[in-house]
Amino acid sequence: MDGRRMLELAQALAAAKSRRDVPAAMKLFHPDMVLETPAFGMAARGLAENEKALNRFFTSFPDYDVALDGHASNGDTLISWGTARMTMTGGRFGVVANGRRAELPVFIQFTFKDSLIAGERFFFDLSALCAQSGVSTDAVRRKVFGDAAGPEPRPKRNQQADVSGTRHLPASLPSGQGR
Repeated sequence: MDGRRMLELAQALAAAKSRRDVPAAMKLFHPDMVLETPAFGMAARGLAENEKALNRFFTSFPDYDVALDGHASNGDTLISWGTARMTMTGGRFGVVANGRRAELPVFIQFTFKDSLIAGERFFFDLSALCAQSGVSTDAVRRKVFGDAAGPEPRPKRNQQADVSGTRHLPASLPSGQGR
């Protein structure tokens, strides 16, 4: 597909979503549309699931707005990046947000079929959204992912983790063991 046409579709979808206009967004989707939001562990397949997913998203983020600032394409895929602004509301995530509007860098991978959007992978930093919304990332992850989120791993005995998560060996090893 022509790169200009891919960009037009992506911009039209961004505009529709920024207006929270689900019917306009749905007109841009191929019947086999797959929408993925890894931060929420969410994938919607087909038009009915996508319509439900968008309505649920706009209930949680009623002032959602996205600006696409740049893009790159290879004829099959379009990658766009920009800024999303949204306020977390409601009880979907099991937390009470502070009511402040978050501003997040995003990047979005689009695929196309029959001159329509067939796939959207929407990437953003869940921790940044939670921090700006005044809620615990761990609590949101547990609500979204259930037991799969699990507790954070703890350092093993005689190890300590630095801020980057790198594991360090104890300062001394038992005699007879080299470094």
